[in-house]
Formats: sequence, structure tokens, C-alpha cells
Amino acid sequence: MRIVSLCPSNTELAGCLGLASSLVGIDNYSDWPPQVGELPRLGSDLDIDMDAVERLKPDLVLASLTVPGMERNIERLKERDLPYVTLNPRTLDDIGRNLLTLGEATGQEQAAQRAFDEYSGILHEYRERSKQAEHRPALYWEWWPKPVFTPGGGNWLTEISELAGARNVFADMPEASVKTDWDDVVSRNPDAVCMVWVGIATAKMKPELVRTRPGWERVAASQGERIYVLEEEFYCRPSPRLAIGLHKLAALLHPDVFPREQPRIGPES
Repeated sequence: MRIVSLCPSNTELAGCLGLASSLVGIDNYSDWPPQVGELPRLGSDLDIDMDAVERLKPDLVLASLTVPGMERNIERLKERDLPYVTLNPRTLDDIGRNLLTLGEATGQEQAAQRAFDEYSGILHEYRERSKQAEHRPALYWEWWPKPVFTPGGGNWLTEISELAGARNVFADMPEASVKTDWDDVVSRNPDAVCMVWVGIATAKMKPELVRTRPGWERVAASQGERIYVLEEEFYCRPSPRLAIGLHKLAALLHPDVFPREQPRIGPES
């Protein structure tokens, strides 16, 4: 089967089902599983070269609606009569269901069920262990510094926070993505700052910028300089690899409560 993926999370879903060898083209930002590195690049997820997609003669295109603007890809796939499935996960449970959807679309139902069971088992274990956390620190997730963008209650990072024995300070906002300002963050007084700038490698993020912001000394996170620079790929992509991010965060916050061994995600781990 010839499969094209139009965003990193879809490529990772395919990897979790052992379908990396079936991929024939990917977007510019997909980087896992490692064997996709030599595949043709088709543009950014919001600027896909549909002529190049068509030339690859795919049996299935993995489309997405997780980022505003991606609906244009769907329209163009329809225009060209290319076979596709559309995934739009918003929650951790949605991601599990996406595994089953992709398994059905590719004839890999058994592999999908195994991956689903493994993924669901990890979430269940962390959900149970999180009940042992006596102190639940308040987290501010920084997706972008200026203007401030942060996940709200409708985003998987609120769930990740809870499963790691913490809480998202913007969980009261129903949106998946909240545009606000630093004064709002200060008023919510987070115990820790989680930096996950979208599309930016950890080496290029600058925690020192947080320390120079007005009112930083009044924020609880300033006591102990609790600024966590985290890998964007484990927190900003709605794929089962969020479970790795969950593991990393939980180990930072409650090393005495959660397992030390990193969870295995799919056959491509």
C-alpha cells in the first residue's frame, strides 16, 4: 500500500502501526520514525504540493484538521479525487481511536488493536498512579512567547498535566489554544513553566527570557527557577508519542510516584 502523510502526527500514527515502509511521501516536518528521513518532502502541512502528492499515486492520503488552515488540503484532495482519511484528534482518547481508524483504513486491524491496547494501558497506569501525588503543581505551558499562546482546557496537554499529577493553570479556558499575555500568566501564579515552543528545537529555546519578564519574581515558579525546556515533538503532536512526554513530565514532577522506564510506543520505538 502506498501511503502519503500530510503532517507529523499522522506519520507517527503510521509508524506506531508498523506502516513506515508503506509511506511514500511526507510533509516537511515529519521526523519519526527514523526511516522516513529519505522520503520525498511535500511541503509544510499548510502548504502541501498537491501535484507532487498526485504524482506519487497514493492508495491513501493521511490528512488532518488539527491546525486551522488544513481544511484547504481536504478540498484539494477532493478536487483531485485522491483517496484520503481525515484525522482530527483533540483528546488523548481521540488519538487512541485514530489508531483504530487508521488500522481499518489500511487493513491492519490487529496491529491497530495491539497499539491501542498498549497506549490505553499506559494512560490507565498513569491515571492510577497520579492519584498518589499529594501536591499537584500548577503548570503554565508556553507554546509561544509573544504573543503568548498556551493550551486551554480543550487540549491534550491539560490531560497530560493531570495524568502527571499536576494541573494546567489555563484549564478553566475551554479553548484548545488560548491567546493571552504575560500579565495573565503572572496572575495565575504557576509553580512551573513548561516551554514547548511549537516547531522550535529545545536547543533554540531561551529560558533566560522568562527570567527577564516583568513580575517573574512574583511567580511561584521563580522559586527554584522551575523552567522546564521540553521536547516539542513529545507534547505538541497528537500521536501516541505523547505518552513519552507524559513519562518525562511525570518523572520531573513526581519521581517517587511514576515508573522510571520509558514506555514503548509501537514497533518503531
